[in-house]
Amino acid sequence: QVQLVAAGGGLVQTGGSLTLSCAASGRTSSNLAMGWFRQAPGKEREYVAGISESGSFRSYADSVKGRLTIFRDNAKNTVYLQMNSLKAEDTAVYLCAVNTRGYYGASQVHYDLWGQGTQVTVSS
Repeated sequence: QVQLVAAGGGLVQTGGSLTLSCAASGRTSSNLAMGWFRQAPGKEREYVAGISESGSFRSYADSVKGRLTIFRDNAKNTVYLQMNSLKAEDTAVYLCAVNTRGYYGASQVHYDLWGQGTQVTVSS
């Protein structure tokens, strides 16, 4: 069974950068599509970005396009989320999830397994 461990969160000032990672263990992630989501206090969980099994295809929420980049290293069984030009509204718990059938879109119900999340706090 796959386990996901998200890491890399922290406290950063507005305009700063962070890179999150999501490491998959128990099964190679090379054939698992993956997505990043986030949940801010008092708000619903929302889609941030997704990436195909090979890494050739990516999708992003409109709110993060141009600032966040999702990429993967299948040799390390890890997907990353590089976050630049961070804003206060990016503050949230960031969670990664996998889909075993190639889906990496915004519909949360299609994801099979979720990681525990990592906190990102952007101070103004």
